Amino acid sequence: MSHETTEHQEVSATIDLPGVGTVHRLGFGAMRIVGDGVWGEPADRAAAVAVVRRAVELGVDFIDTADSYGPNISEEILAEALHPYPAGLKIATKVGFTRTGPYQWIPVGRPEYLRQQTELSLRKLKVDALDLLQLHRIDPKVDAEEQFGVLRELLDEGKVKALGLSQVSVAELEQAGKHFTVSTVQNRYNLTDRSSEDVLDYAGEKGIGFIPWAPISAGELARPGGPLDEAAKRLGATTSQVALAWLLRRSPVMMPIPGTGSVKHLEENLAAAGVVLDDATFAELNDAR
Repeated sequence: MSHETTEHQEVSATIDLPGVGTVHRLGFGAMRIVGDGVWGEPADRAAAVAVVRRAVELGVDFIDTADSYGPNISEEILAEALHPYPAGLKIATKVGFTRTGPYQWIPVGRPEYLRQQTELSLRKLKVDALDLLQLHRIDPKVDAEEQFGVLRELLDEGKVKALGLSQVSVAELEQAGKHFTVSTVQNRYNLTDRSSEDVLDYAGEKGIGFIPWAPISAGELARPGGPLDEAAKRLGATTSQVALAWLLRRSPVMMPIPGTGSVKHLEENLAAAGVVLDDATFAELNDAR
């Protein structure tokens, strides 16, 4: 059993992101609309376009992608599906990885590369300025100050409206904050991986949107008879919906972006906005590790 999705489904609460504006906290991640290994064309491009359009129909106004998804193909599909973009829709992208094959991700943070990839994202998404550009990874082989500096230049030039980071520490957030206002941080975080708890707390203090990647991963907690499974049965929801509802309640700056290439799974995920965790269930899941 799961919470059903309708055209008038409940949408998630909103967050006001510096430089971006107000968006609903439950968004859509566009990594899974490409081929296996996040590489190449999807098996059915028309289906991928349909998923993206359905997300917006159901009230999604924040979509997260990256130049490296495909590479290029995720951004191209978003433009094909949605351009000219509806008012209020914000598309975030990321630069900083190069791809050499399926499942292969190599950080490249040279300023000329980050600038080139930003220019290409502008072209692929068919916009004059990116709503939100995030550094996919800080390249350990390049001075972080250089990477943050070119991002600031892109902001000053009007090529991007806001900036964010991905998979960083509190110290790195603070360092980047000396160059520009950090609007979002995207770290791995879910019920079974809370290693970025300190980054989440920092984001909450500073009003930075926290985008948890791999938000639904629950491992053993979702096993039959496990705490997530039991909570889902009580609430008449799926384990994925409960995992997302827990994230939404965990912090007012939490912005889950579950991704899928299936309209059915998309609708199921977005219906998590209507799942309300009682205090006891929330506490139980907090204690489950």
